Amino acid sequence: MHDSSRPAARTRLRIALAALATLASTALATSPAPAAEADAPAASHLTGTLSDGATWIADVPARWNGTLLLFSHGFGPTVARDAPSDAVRTELLAEGYAMTGSSYDPHGSMWALNSAERNQFATLGAVTARIGTPRRTLAVGQSMGGLVNAQIARDGAGRVDGALGLCGLVAGGTDLDNYQLDAEYTLARLLLPGQDVGLVRFGSADAAAATAKRLTDAVTAAQATPQGRARIALAAAFLNLPAWAPGADRPGPADWAGQEEQQYAWFAQGILSFVEGGRYAVEQSAGGNNSWNQGVDYARLLAGSVHAPQVRALYQAAGLDLRADLASLTRGASITADPAAVRAAQRTSSAGQGLAVPLLDVHTVADNLVPVEQERQFGDRVRAAGDGALLRQAYVERQGHCTFTTAETVAALHALEHRVAGGHWDDAATPAALQKSATALGLDGAAYVPFRPARLTVGRDRPAHPAHH
Repeated sequence: MHDSSRPAARTRLRIALAALATLASTALATSPAPAAEADAPAASHLTGTLSDGATWIADVPARWNGTLLLFSHGFGPTVARDAPSDAVRTELLAEGYAMTGSSYDPHGSMWALNSAERNQFATLGAVTARIGTPRRTLAVGQSMGGLVNAQIARDGAGRVDGALGLCGLVAGGTDLDNYQLDAEYTLARLLLPGQDVGLVRFGSADAAAATAKRLTDAVTAAQATPQGRARIALAAAFLNLPAWAPGADRPGPADWAGQEEQQYAWFAQGILSFVEGGRYAVEQSAGGNNSWNQGVDYARLLAGSVHAPQVRALYQAAGLDLRADLASLTRGASITADPAAVRAAQRTSSAGQGLAVPLLDVHTVADNLVPVEQERQFGDRVRAAGDGALLRQAYVERQGHCTFTTAETVAALHALEHRVAGGHWDDAATPAALQKSATALGLDGAAYVPFRPARLTVGRDRPAHPAHH
């Protein structure tokens, strides 16, 4: 993202897709491998193909404990996976769990929400026809697959008994695209004034990659001045971007400059390639642009952000007029949504409209790609639907997206099983109980902590005006 050269369009496309695959989810870091026969002679690795061309895989241990895990993978290539990581798969096979998961429909967008839930349920049918009826079926989903998992928890009565969400994109596709649009728009209007920067309705992955490069170059240049850093912080606030980056100590609560420096680190690591490439995929899936900023009051939007004090302090230190910038953003906000795309995203890419089975969601507190504030948005929706008793949410003190230890993941699964088996959560999903359970596994450590996310800075519920181009 720092290279000042201008690669050819095809090279840019490859770079963007590589960044997406790397950033989207640790679940996509390595390909699943069948259990080695020399290690587990009686274990089986099964594969199959569904009617729409989606593929599935399953791993069944030699001594199956009767629980089948249905894994929903994250954003990226539509390749079948059945566990969050190889290390988690190895541990769960050793504990006797069987695992399965599908690729989702490989013929569409990587934002595969049009087919994912349907393919996951079809995979259950195909696998149980091969291995027999499980004693218990638990859904597990990571990142974008966490949204699929929340849908399965909503719709899966009689097919799954409980669900575990890991770093899930549970606020849904339209909230995601809207708060990302606020950040993109802020960078374009304030750092590239007067320039025409395409932010929505990308015609190709190349167009999305070109916008990502323009915005990232603008952020890199802006970081050199106090005024630029203040405006980067404003965009970061709208992006719900954490002020704690990998490899760094967490800045103090009033270390405004240190917080911005770590938010800049996320930008420098290529987050805008994920944002723009992801937008292109969502638009492909939804059939148009499902985000808008027409009618958004940016002063009001900032007032609701947990990062507002930081932004105000940096603007004051830089001698910039924050009110003027916010008024400029509000005045220029004219992007409208395509109503059919909004309806499509609501139908395929939303969750929180109730739960049919118990769901435990786990999130890191400083997630750069799926901000932890999404859990607050999702939890509010589940409680509004009257199903708050079925939901538990737990948090890990760590930076990054889906950066859980194996112990943290397995302990969360055990807590979900406690709820499914006994009919009550008791204290199994509390931070203290999860930490004790994870540590007792003697694997790779754990960092469960008490935490309450701030509200998601998104600032709208539905488009106020029909689309026009």
